[in-house]
Amino acid sequence: MKSLIMTICMILMLGICGCTGLSGMGKMKAVKEKIISAQTGQPVSFETMMADIGRAAVIYVGEQHTESAHHAAQLKIIRALFESHPDMSVGMEMFASIYQPVLDMWTAGHLDETAFLRKTHWYANWRFDYGLYREILNFIQENRICLAGLNIPFHIPPKIASGGLDSLPDDEKKYLPENIDLQDSGHRAYVENIFKQHAFAHGRNHFEDFYAAQCLWEDAMAESVSRHLHGKKMIVLAGGGHIAHKYGIPNRAFRRTQAIFKTILPISDETEAELSSADYLWILPLQSHKKRL
Repeated sequence: MKSLIMTICMILMLGICGCTGLSGMGKMKAVKEKIISAQTGQPVSFETMMADIGRAAVIYVGEQHTESAHHAAQLKIIRALFESHPDMSVGMEMFASIYQPVLDMWTAGHLDETAFLRKTHWYANWRFDYGLYREILNFIQENRICLAGLNIPFHIPPKIASGGLDSLPDDEKKYLPENIDLQDSGHRAYVENIFKQHAFAHGRNHFEDFYAAQCLWEDAMAESVSRHLHGKKMIVLAGGGHIAHKYGIPNRAFRRTQAIFKTILPISDETEAELSSADYLWILPLQSHKKRL
């Protein structure tokens, strides 16, 4: 049990870690709110960024889950894109795809918040304060925006990370993506660097299982993106670790769809980040909210 808890902590760390704490060239120190274009290294206006990302089919917006400022930035992007593309959709890491019928009911206005939280098992699955996401989800419901659950059942990645793919019973293998890419050396180095920074687990074999879990998790979400795209604009909300350097969901979804995408990483003003982490870095004041429940 202790090993599984530690593994879950590591899995969460990969989702929460975005572009923070990385070594290398092209780093910048975040000081005050502004948006930086990775292409030029220079500040741009919100309107300039939106004009650029509006040409993409998929827009990935990361987050550190407990940062309320990051969620406010996500909502601002959703509002702006909705003005020109009211048929857009929003895909969220925070919901497993098995809850899609519930998400459809939410979009249709058939559920109140209490029923929505109960039917999605929010506090058993995602567990972060719903208040961080309330305005986003209310806007989605008020405007009948298609909401897509991207995740696999939340217990599966930790189970594989601690026991390998063989630990998964046959009745749960149906949730696995059709293809799992374990060959991206850049992604492997990125994940292993974070893995080594945390003393939750040790040993090469454990890392291999952990890396397999990370890849199947991100390939599963990428597969969900491809399934819900339907030729319309889509904003994907996920932890920064799934978006940084485009290794996680973005590149894996692109291999499935060939759909043009852009990435945005909100970062806090007390962090350092590499310009190569995303197409745009949105520097925001630190406003940490409640930790995971």
